[in-house]
Amino acid sequence: MPQLLARIGRFSARHRLIVVAMWLAAFAILTGVVASAGSSGASSTPSIPSTQASKALDIVRQKFPGTQTSAKTLTLVLETNGTAKVTDPAAKAGITRILADAAAIPQVSSVSNPFDAQKPFVSTDGTTVVSTLTFDGVTETNQQQAYDDVLKLAANARTDFTAEVGGELFADDVPAFGAGELLGVAVAFLVLLLTFGSLAAAGANMLVAFAGVGVGTLGVLAYGTINPLQDTTLTLATMLGLAVGIDYSLFILTRFRAELREGRDVEDAVARSVGTAGTAVVFAGLTVIIALAGLSVVGISVLRDMGLAGAFGVLMAVLMALTLLPVLLRTLGRRALPRRERTAGPAPEHRASVLHRWASFVVRRPVVSLLGAIVVVGIVAVPMLDMRTASNIPGGNDPVSTQRHAYDLVVDKFGGVQSPLVVLVQGGEVSGKLPFVETRLRGLADVRVVATTAVTAQNDAALVTVVPRGGPIDNATKDLVTSIRDQAGTVSGVSLAVTGETAIGIDSDAKLHKALIEYVVLIVGLSLLLLILMFRSLLIPLAATLGYLLSVGASFGASVAVFQWGWFEATIPAPQGDPMLSTLPIILVGVLFGLAMDYQVFLVSRIQEMHNRGASPKDAVISGFAKSAPVLVAAAAIMAFVFAGFASSPMAVAASIALGLVVGVIVDAFVVRMIIMPAVLSLLGPAAWWLPTWLNRLLPHLDTEGHSLDEQTPAGDDKELVLT
Repeated sequence: MPQLLARIGRFSARHRLIVVAMWLAAFAILTGVVASAGSSGASSTPSIPSTQASKALDIVRQKFPGTQTSAKTLTLVLETNGTAKVTDPAAKAGITRILADAAAIPQVSSVSNPFDAQKPFVSTDGTTVVSTLTFDGVTETNQQQAYDDVLKLAANARTDFTAEVGGELFADDVPAFGAGELLGVAVAFLVLLLTFGSLAAAGANMLVAFAGVGVGTLGVLAYGTINPLQDTTLTLATMLGLAVGIDYSLFILTRFRAELREGRDVEDAVARSVGTAGTAVVFAGLTVIIALAGLSVVGISVLRDMGLAGAFGVLMAVLMALTLLPVLLRTLGRRALPRRERTAGPAPEHRASVLHRWASFVVRRPVVSLLGAIVVVGIVAVPMLDMRTASNIPGGNDPVSTQRHAYDLVVDKFGGVQSPLVVLVQGGEVSGKLPFVETRLRGLADVRVVATTAVTAQNDAALVTVVPRGGPIDNATKDLVTSIRDQAGTVSGVSLAVTGETAIGIDSDAKLHKALIEYVVLIVGLSLLLLILMFRSLLIPLAATLGYLLSVGASFGASVAVFQWGWFEATIPAPQGDPMLSTLPIILVGVLFGLAMDYQVFLVSRIQEMHNRGASPKDAVISGFAKSAPVLVAAAAIMAFVFAGFASSPMAVAASIALGLVVGVIVDAFVVRMIIMPAVLSLLGPAAWWLPTWLNRLLPHLDTEGHSLDEQTPAGDDKELVLT
């Protein structure tokens, strides 16, 4: 691989116009595809995984095709102040007046009467009523005004009542990018400038990263023209593409500067940097791509799309680093070095004395360093033990919104009437068995109301609505779903199945929990195999994988503390205080796996190189660490700052993913790779590089250090890549 990549780098350096033209053509083609499709405004509808509830829902749709409605509605929830009842003359008159004002709002086609004797919607304590406002003729131009009119009505009603507005007419248009993201990129550029000491080198690095993000984003948008995507799908692809794009170019550019300092001419330095550091970039990029593409196995469209989009963004970052970066390196030449080092001839490489002393400290005191690091990570991970997840957050994602207040107030006064359980009853002459079914269901714990809502004309199926006492994500409601399913075989002649939004959410959450365990096992196994192949060792991959699991635990713990417990609420604008979305843990596991492998490869490969040159185990750790750690520090800092910018997003999903990645990256790079790994390598000594002889013969040699390049003449044998 090093020879092939070196030829690609040399070809790109020699034929700069061709490479630039190819990328511009790709950019233009993708732009044309996106522009020709136009903006449909469509977004994806998450697919429902195959569960008991989803299968029952398919049957309901077949047998009761008229049960679905697409009318846009809002609920107006009014609660009296003090001890007054809604049936008191003054309170009832006030409610009647408010509902009359609601009916006068443009686009409101009907307003339900909570005092209707046929369909009353009054709480048992007599303090609360709910009215449904149905809308007609709502368009993109008037939807905001219609919603604002209802909010104004509720605000005016608060002089006499507690008034909240539930539901939504349209999804909030939350910007995916803002000042926080731009600030993160600006700080990343500053880190590059301080690392390189050259404005030209830092600019080239950022330019390649942005080019990769541009092409990657257009590719995802082009895919979205045939398969509508959610906003968070593009956000993840952009966030990852930018972060790894900066880091991958940083690794190659750093090696290029080192080759220049050793006295090589510009073209040879380009070829060797792409052949050596580029090999590590390809390996690291493939691990990220495999981990993200592996999200498809879960069987949920949102995760599949996010994984594939992120993998495509990483692929573009790798390709840009291998092709476009050599173009810029050839153009920059020795200007990639600080001004004082641009004179021809070898120059001593700058030595990171602080990091050298740090490595020496860890190697001298490995037990203290190892235990201290594990304790710190363990403390950060502790909140993970309280992690709660849900496939969706009922009542909206913002706990302080009027939408959520309305939802919670209805749950408190009426139980789970907004998200009832739907029991599908099937059998012959089903209507005659419904009274017995209803009686059995009413006898279950935490049931508030049971009512039959529909029976087929063939009398072979019926729908029974069960209103739980709690909300859809309460543990009692989950237990109720299990209890109903336990009753499925106890009623002679009929079968029972539970479906509806609440049951589907409960089943999806349970399936994602199972998928997370399976995915972690898959990732851990993949990690061991890849690292054994990379480092030709058994103990190093084991230590690296355990360290990765520590990073994941810290990421989960920080996410729970911030987004579930509400820590740092004043500094993070995204909504807090809710359970974590069920998809978040599995996304963090996949992304952090790829990033952890990046850091492991770039750090330990240099230590391995020193060991192979004959250095003692401890000297190899110190010297290899001192050479690779400065770049690792810069790469991790850049990635952390980029992710931190996205953590400032008001979009809850994007912010929670970004924050989990910030903590995961910091812990993995600065604790696991820079403390735990050197300490473990020091304790293991020569045993760290042990590999059974039979396995050593079976494994292919990757030549990640680029030894094959040393066997070639600088330019003669490095044949130019031929395009066919």
